Amino acid sequence: MKALYYDEQKGYQGIKVGEFPVPEISDAEVLVRVKAFSLNHLDVWVMEGKYPMPVPLPHIFGSDASGIVEKTGRLVTQVKPGDEVIVFPGLSCGACASCTAGRENECRDFSLLGVLTPGVSAEYVKAPAVNIFRKPPGLSFEEAAGIGITYTTAWNGLVMRAGIRQGETVLVPSAGSGAGTACIQTAKLYNATVITTVGSDEKIEKARALGADLVINSTKEDLIEAVKQFTTGALADIAVDLVGADSFGRSLAAVKRGGRVVTFGATAGDAATVSLRQVFGKNLTIHGVYVGPRAAVHQYLPLFPRKLRTVVDSVYDFADAPKAYEKLLSRRFFGKIVVTV
Repeated sequence: MKALYYDEQKGYQGIKVGEFPVPEISDAEVLVRVKAFSLNHLDVWVMEGKYPMPVPLPHIFGSDASGIVEKTGRLVTQVKPGDEVIVFPGLSCGACASCTAGRENECRDFSLLGVLTPGVSAEYVKAPAVNIFRKPPGLSFEEAAGIGITYTTAWNGLVMRAGIRQGETVLVPSAGSGAGTACIQTAKLYNATVITTVGSDEKIEKARALGADLVINSTKEDLIEAVKQFTTGALADIAVDLVGADSFGRSLAAVKRGGRVVTFGATAGDAATVSLRQVFGKNLTIHGVYVGPRAAVHQYLPLFPRKLRTVVDSVYDFADAPKAYEKLLSRRFFGKIVVTV
């Protein structure tokens, strides 16, 4: 099979096209013919050698994909060859207390396709049958490829962990990121008042079209002052922090007493200065979120495409994957960037 891979961890510039054996599946696995995969910042961190564990080389990368079932193991009953599916990337032991309680993203062995195991940037990928979900009718393969990590993280963070309630005020930075678009859509399911940020005026109308009630250009306005003014001093009930570094301190300042902060990203850096007095003085709850369990997928997937829908910024051909990653790092996009296979 053809695959995109790298044999040195020197960034997206090292991506190559090569031939690899088609994966062999076990009785409880499914072989999927990949139609499209979407990009995540995680891919880049692994490519650049920043993942804390050694990555086998050469390495087929990428975590989120959609495709068509090519072959099923002997024990697989929920899908059959020819079915159009989404590949959920979370991998765990399946037997520990966390896994059996439905919190497999807390398993000590939890990882994602494309990190320590071969990923989805190839003509075929194998995955446990429990990770294969039927693609909702009405979604393109490109839209379906952008669901996995993005919507699972948004749903786990806002719904399962922070316990979003009807009519709350939610701060979601970086409206144009894949996670930002997913969080805005998820919050609006609960009739939330959504405050979001963009880095350029050209993204303002796109954020409003998603349902954002206040869009702040972070290059021109002070976030905390804008939140105070918009909420008449009440501040937000929930702040999502997917940027890290200095942004985390602003998230703490933007929520009211008893508020919740959800953190699941560090694209600007993972070292943050935190005021502990602000945390305990405001009775804040901080939720650290890494993707989510398969239970989240079962909850949100039926909402596609009627109430949730992936925002696709651009689609690249297989051989142009390096250009796709170059765009991801440029931040000049709104939504998910997808590569077709």
